[in-house]
Amino acid sequence: MKLRTFAAAGLAIALAGCTTIPTAADPISSRWVGQSAGKFFAAFGPPLTDADNGSGNVYTWKGGYKTVTVPAKYAEGADGKRGKQISPARKLYLRCQAEITTNSDYTIRTIRVSGDVPGANGPSYCAEFLAPADKAQ
Repeated sequence: MKLRTFAAAGLAIALAGCTTIPTAADPISSRWVGQSAGKFFAAFGPPLTDADNGSGNVYTWKGGYKTVTVPAKYAEGADGKRGKQISPARKLYLRCQAEITTNSDYTIRTIRVSGDVPGANGPSYCAEFLAPADKAQ
């Protein structure tokens, strides 16, 4: 009998240590979770779709469409002149898609990026567009 009590207590303690603490590791969540979805949609445009999930809504949003031309890269030649071409000029077609979950009071609970491409200045265009580091929104 005592063995079962100790085992149950040990299991309870072990499970208590398994709780997850939500962290906003990505800049998009850090910037927008807890904010009004109205503020988000006013800044970036309306959602494409919305669905009721019982305690709030899930919105699908697309935006940030931008075309960027990346210039060609060249090796450095003799006497500071331009050398052989390393990579040609190209166009990047940037865009972002996200699923935004809100509470019943229209506060953003989660943002999950569901479509992203490498940005002009980093690995995520969505992070560059929705949570720019150089300006506070």
